[in-house]
Amino acid sequence: MSEPAARLRRGARGGPALVAVAVLAAAILAGVSIGETPIPPSVVFQTLANRLFEAGYALDAIDAGIVWNYRLTRAIVAACCGAGLAISGVVLQSLLRNALADPYILGISAGASTGAVAVTIAGLGAGMLSLSLGAFAGALLAFAMVVALARAAGAGPGPGASGQIVLAGIAGSQLFNALTSFVIAKSANSDQARGIMFWLMGNLSGVRWHDVWLAVPVAILGVAVCIWHARALDAFTFGTESAASLGVPVRRVQAVLIATAALMTAVMVSMVGSIGFVGLVVPHAARFLVGVRHVRLVPASALMGAVFLIGCDVLSRTLIHGQVLPIGVITALAGAPVFALIMIRARRPQ
Repeated sequence: MSEPAARLRRGARGGPALVAVAVLAAAILAGVSIGETPIPPSVVFQTLANRLFEAGYALDAIDAGIVWNYRLTRAIVAACCGAGLAISGVVLQSLLRNALADPYILGISAGASTGAVAVTIAGLGAGMLSLSLGAFAGALLAFAMVVALARAAGAGPGPGASGQIVLAGIAGSQLFNALTSFVIAKSANSDQARGIMFWLMGNLSGVRWHDVWLAVPVAILGVAVCIWHARALDAFTFGTESAASLGVPVRRVQAVLIATAALMTAVMVSMVGSIGFVGLVVPHAARFLVGVRHVRLVPASALMGAVFLIGCDVLSRTLIHGQVLPIGVITALAGAPVFALIMIRARRPQ
């Protein structure tokens, strides 16, 4: 291959990545600029220059504080949360061969919420467990219970497995939501209960820079692991037997990918609460745009999930004047109709 052709090929490979970075940066900029008090993009850039490079721009202290300490952290964590939940949906839909699988519907988010509440309110672990670790343990426990219940109900490799898994997920979600409510009612005072109930509906108001330093590495790790296993995910869409016949170490890859999905869900839930429908809506939209090959589907879902949740966060802050809605309300308003459409489409004969 000639040198000009090689450069053209490298440029073609790097082009989508540059576009993705530009789209994500634009979404974060919009998330920082748009709000009840609009802040011009120039002020955002000057604030970043002052903080990162000590540029010395003369800025209003209130505007600079809003940008750096409030909106920028919200936008970054929202992007990481959207990307993590979207990728978790991609993984679960592929491994379970179920178009309706996502961390929220399968009870993983509910289990993570229970684990987080048990650590913070009930004092589980006597201070030895962190919030994220408690959420991770709850997420794994919830998913294990859902799989066991589905198998006990007769779910197997056949076409009936899809419905059994969804029903088991609904049962598991209700159980862990009830456990969360029980822990709150038994151990929390009135102020704690009010704050936790608002947090459980999805709340980005309390995120700060220490949350950013946790969310960003977890989201990057999740994207990297899933892209590394993209070919295995392609194989799993045809079933575990087909994946094994293609040389995929089924049990090891399943364990790694499920642990990755549970870790991303748990970390995000421990910071922002339980947010539904992101892992359901975004993967289907990404498949419509880029196809079913996971080498494209995983990064596309991560980008679309990040942009989607940033947009939902902006709406949650601007939809009602003087009030911040739980972000889970916005994602449910967008996701519930799509969930209904997917169910209706699934019932139609192909």
